[in-house]
Amino acid sequence: MKRLYANASNVRYEHDCLSIGFSDGSRVVLPVAGLPEFEGFSAKDFQQLEVTFGGKAISCEAQDLDVSITGLIATSQPLMDLATSLVASRNGRKSSAAKTAAARANGKKGGRPRKEVPQPPETTDT
Repeated sequence: MKRLYANASNVRYEHDCLSIGFSDGSRVVLPVAGLPEFEGFSAKDFQQLEVTFGGKAISCEAQDLDVSITGLIATSQPLMDLATSLVASRNGRKSSAAKTAAARANGKKGGRPRKEVPQPPETTDT
């Protein structure tokens, strides 16, 4: 069975950011300033963070914290915008039997209907 995503393999705290490494070699860096889960954490607490739950969460036993990595990433609006753009681009390129049939049916009708250009109202000068 093919995995849909890579599991996290390590987490580091550096330069006021969490750096989360994944099993495929990729890495995501998130600033902790915008993450309320880490409010009140000391430098020592950040050093005790570890990847848990099979690579799906980050935990800190000293703070009794277990937080989903997917949830952390989802709180980053720029990352979510990028993901949305990538998914839309990929899905727009997909071809299916339904798309092919619709394109052929439109072609038989003369193609895509043209947009109607509004005509200015006629004026009567007397």
